[in-house]
Amino acid sequence: MPYAPQQADIATVELDTALRGGPFHVALRAAIAARGLPLQRVQHHLSRYGVRVGVTSLSYWQQGARRPQRPESLRAVRALEEILRLPDESLIRLLTEAEERPDARRAGVRSYRSLVEASDVLRGLLAELDCPPGGGGLHTLGHHERVRIGPRRELAERESQHIVRAHRDGVDRFVAVHHGDPGCVPERMAVHALENCRTGRIRRHHGTGVLVAELLFDTRLRAGDTFLFRYGVEDGTAGVTRECLREFDSAGGQYALQVRFAGGVLPVRCHRFTQASAAAPRGGRQELPVSARHHSVHLVEARVRSGIVGIGWDWE
Repeated sequence: MPYAPQQADIATVELDTALRGGPFHVALRAAIAARGLPLQRVQHHLSRYGVRVGVTSLSYWQQGARRPQRPESLRAVRALEEILRLPDESLIRLLTEAEERPDARRAGVRSYRSLVEASDVLRGLLAELDCPPGGGGLHTLGHHERVRIGPRRELAERESQHIVRAHRDGVDRFVAVHHGDPGCVPERMAVHALENCRTGRIRRHHGTGVLVAELLFDTRLRAGDTFLFRYGVEDGTAGVTRECLREFDSAGGQYALQVRFAGGVLPVRCHRFTQASAAAPRGGRQELPVSARHHSVHLVEARVRSGIVGIGWDWE
């Protein structure tokens, strides 16, 4: 039902107010209401821009239950600015200028703004390596990751062992992504192919600390074939770190994360956490015991879900 003149005026005022002060979900909801578009129509318009977003996701965005964070989602936000006849960057600005959570203000913890910027950069780097969204034809059956924290309490190294299955013929590589801590120097990072692979092209972005590396298998997998490979990223270029996390675009197999602290410098406490996205509140908090003998802490996810899982810790 079309808006009556008075209703339209109220909707316009609410939209102007929301675009100036946010938050993002209020501005999005006000923009959709001001244009009088049901979510199904919004989804249809997005598809004409080559962007696929579900009605459920749009509903979550305008309710504030989730926030766009993945590269495809950020493309959708920019398309929404055109579809809803909004000023350029008006919705994106509200995302990147969102009030950061207290735990994101600490050194060594990535903020929401930095993660949004990194998502944009990552999409460009993956495009340079001709890597399509969705993992390039591989499904992860198991991912075991070992992280070493150095004597300066810095992120020194991440080593990953993957067990994958091809879901199409001809797959012969994996593209690994490493996010350095704030203040890192990607140009000084090194990628090591440790087992059943060799390094190919490597791309780095200084501003966001993102490194993308191509790992070549020297064999072409057929659909259904499994493969195991191992690689590491030597970092050690940033300051004190206080967490280690991994983001998953989709549900997958087992994930195990072990964090080892070097030099006998142990944190006073550790905990597991999860997030639906970088913008969502953290949940699933669970205290984790630190092994004084082995100087390590770990978590195991029997089957990962879409979103973020990680380990955080507090120093003295």
